Amino acid sequence: MKTYGVDVGWDAGGTPPFRRMVGCLRHPTLRTAAASIALIIASSAHGQQETLYVRTLAANCAQCHGTDGHAASGAALPSLAGMPRELLLAQLQAFKAGTRPSTIMQQLARGYSDPQLEQLAAWFAAQH
Repeated sequence: MKTYGVDVGWDAGGTPPFRRMVGCLRHPTLRTAAASIALIIASSAHGQQETLYVRTLAANCAQCHGTDGHAASGAALPSLAGMPRELLLAQLQAFKAGTRPSTIMQQLARGYSDPQLEQLAAWFAAQH
């Protein structure tokens, strides 16, 4: 059987099409290429999941600091978008430790782990 000019049926020796494709992977170069492509796809999916995870954490900040850290002009609270990573991380850690006074940020910051605070600081720093 031919589909779009490509034979997708069993060959004369009775080998199904998927067996012929797997047989191609016996060649070391093709095997390496297939493994590389699989790794790229897997890392891309992981990167997308990581971004979605951090963005979900950052959504908790939107009520006061605006979507993606972009506060409305004239807002009383600072915009977090584009703030230097180290500065924001230091502020978040100070809230968590209770050394920086606030009305609500101390309670909110205590709800995050240190790695989560680092991820949030990096994410907001990357927003423009």
